[in-house]
Amino acid sequence: MEVINLNETVEFYNRLFGFTVIKEQPEDNSKIIGNERVKLCLYETEDFPGYTKKGFHHFGLHIENFEGAIHKYTEMRIEIFYGGPLKWEKSTSIYIKDPNGYEIELSEVFRGGL
Repeated sequence: MEVINLNETVEFYNRLFGFTVIKEQPEDNSKIIGNERVKLCLYETEDFPGYTKKGFHHFGLHIENFEGAIHKYTEMRIEIFYGGPLKWEKSTSIYIKDPNGYEIELSEVFRGGL
């Protein structure tokens, strides 16, 4: 993913999800972050204005302690979009954005119950 500020983005994902730096790639101004199940490759790009959503574009993560996550994000003043949790057929999700404008769906049930 292209990012505006690599260090700020790494800190955001660390605070919210506990993601750590797996690999530094200074020659590409990038880092791979994540945990044992999720990996994200972040590239700081000069003059990247931030992601502008076009349609229904986002990526999703399963949150094991869903209610705890909602409480944590509220305390941290992370905006939860669409008026709060959305109930789907087999799961409930909340939607937030990272510092670059990427929308993240946080699902109560793994894979949204699909």
